[in-house]
Amino acid sequence: MTRVAASGGRRADAAEDPVALRSERWMGFFHIAFRRTFGGSMRALRVPHWGVPDVPAGRPLVVLANHPSWWDAVMFMLLLRRYFLHRPGFMPMDAAAFRKYGFMKRLGVFGIEQDSARGAVSFLQTAKHVLAAPDRMLWMNAPGRFADVRERPVPVAAGVVRLPEIAPHALFVPLAFEYPFWTERQGEALAAFGPAIPGEELAAMDRETRAEAIRAALTSNMDRLAEDAISRDPERFVIALDGRRGMGGLYGAWQYMKALSRGERHVAEHAPEQKRPG
Repeated sequence: MTRVAASGGRRADAAEDPVALRSERWMGFFHIAFRRTFGGSMRALRVPHWGVPDVPAGRPLVVLANHPSWWDAVMFMLLLRRYFLHRPGFMPMDAAAFRKYGFMKRLGVFGIEQDSARGAVSFLQTAKHVLAAPDRMLWMNAPGRFADVRERPVPVAAGVVRLPEIAPHALFVPLAFEYPFWTERQGEALAAFGPAIPGEELAAMDRETRAEAIRAALTSNMDRLAEDAISRDPERFVIALDGRRGMGGLYGAWQYMKALSRGERHVAEHAPEQKRPG
């Protein structure tokens, strides 16, 4: 949903201001919808203890994530409300998709046309406008396309590389996503924030060096999250949001009735966690 072309993209309608259109009321309503969508398919949104965001106030943020799945956009919305409630968030979206979902403009989403030099300029102008206030943040998928978590080198779109030039005052935060299946029918949504990189440091580099610096930060973050994902150890993570647990359906109902007949507490999970991180 938040794909960004290598060219950077252009807003679908330059006359529309995403800052003015964004509505906290709509954000609150759709957060409930996103939570229900998430809860119907995922077991939990987990963040490793080392990957909880830790950024200072007073500077705008650019969150640069990998892009393994359709779920990434939902994760943006859930993480925004979980960790950055008092920061207005904004996200670019492919113009063709944006035209189909007009309500998204109320959620801080703005349309961009891809593979256009003029579009790249318009995208950077919009990003500069969004990042003009110190409390705002821009969420983007750095590759500009879907990319498997194992793909190396990690792709970084050209429009992403140019962002520090128009927002050297911002902090650039890498974000890693993975969606493994562990012991349950539902998947695990894993997210990890890495150390922030000052925009002025990136802006001082030439574009090739800057692209490699962003790529290295993303790769390091993704590799570290992969180690935790491989461990299948829930105690390495904080549960940022609970999803649905257990098998469900006839088998889940049978489990429940069996436990009830024995006077036992029904445990929905196939392999229940011994300790629930806070």
